Amino acid sequence: MHIENVLLRPPVTASDRVLLEIQKAIVEGSIAPGSKMSEPELAKRFEVSRAPLREAMARLERCHLIERTPNAGARVVTLTPQGLLSLYQLREELEGLACRLAAENMAEGEITELRDLLDAHLQTQRVREGESYYQEAGDLDFHYRIILGSKNPYLINILCDELYFLVRMYRVQLGMNGPRVSRAFDEHKAIINAIANRDGELADLLMRRHIGASRQNIEIQLQNKGN
Repeated sequence: MHIENVLLRPPVTASDRVLLEIQKAIVEGSIAPGSKMSEPELAKRFEVSRAPLREAMARLERCHLIERTPNAGARVVTLTPQGLLSLYQLREELEGLACRLAAENMAEGEITELRDLLDAHLQTQRVREGESYYQEAGDLDFHYRIILGSKNPYLINILCDELYFLVRMYRVQLGMNGPRVSRAFDEHKAIINAIANRDGELADLLMRRHIGASRQNIEIQLQNKGN
C-alpha cells in the first residue's frame, strides 16, 4: 500500500524535500494557520521550481494541511474547536483499534523499544519538570509506533499518512503543558503495560480515554487563544 508521507525514508525528489520542509513549517506554526499559500513566495522561500512545488502542494492538500477554495486559492487550515472535535472523534476510534491490534501483533522486542522510547521522553528536562511534552515525528512519536505495531496497512495509511500531520499540528501548536504533562506520561505507561499484557480491550479503552483527555486540553488552549 502506498504511504504518502516520507517519514520512513530520506527525501528523494525535490517534491519530497519541499513537502517535508513545508509540512514542518505548517505543523510548527512558522507558516501560520489560515495563511495564504502563494506559489511564487513559497518557491522563493524554499528554493524550488514551480513543478515540484505544485506536486508538494497537492500532497499537502491530501493530508489536510492546506485547503483550496474557489477564487481564493490555497490556505493553511485553521485550527478550530469544530475541526478538533471531528478529528479527535475519529482518532479515538482508530487509535483505540490500533492499540487493540498492537496488543495482539506487536513483537516483544517492539514493546521493549516502545518502553525505551518512553524512558527517553522522560529524560528530557521539559517532561521531567512538567513544562511540556513534545514528541518528534515518526519513530520518535509514541502514537506513531503503536499505529505501526497494529500491523494493519489500511489503518497505518489513514493514521500515519492522511491524518498524521493535521493531528501533529493540533498537538504541537496547542499541546501539553503544565499538569497535563505528567498525567499524559502516566497514561502512556498504562497503555504500554496493557499492550505488554496482551490485554487489547484495556489498551483500546485507555487510548480512547487518553485521546479524549488530550482533546479537552486542546479545547481549553483554543478557548484561551480566542479570548
